[in-house]
Amino acid sequence: MDQKKPQFNVEISPEQSEGIYSNFVLIAHSPSEFILDFARMLPGLQKAKVFTRIIMTPPNALLLRDALNENLKKYEERFGNIKIFGKDEKQIGFK
Repeated sequence: MDQKKPQFNVEISPEQSEGIYSNFVLIAHSPSEFILDFARMLPGLQKAKVFTRIIMTPPNALLLRDALNENLKKYEERFGNIKIFGKDEKQIGFK
């Protein structure tokens, strides 16, 4: 049996479509929810500013994780492996 994914419309305002840049996320959880605070850190500063807070149920957090994994895989298949600076590099010589 061929199962099709349901189609639905998503509405986004012009202001929201611009997006918010985030290079840092803080994650907390309780038995009933996950809280994701998307923040921005600037070089040389010891302070990050939160721009968006998302609160979701644990099942929805799990679905988000799966969707991110699927899309990261598709991204790397198309553009190559994503490198995380400082994580994949091996130190040679003196610091």
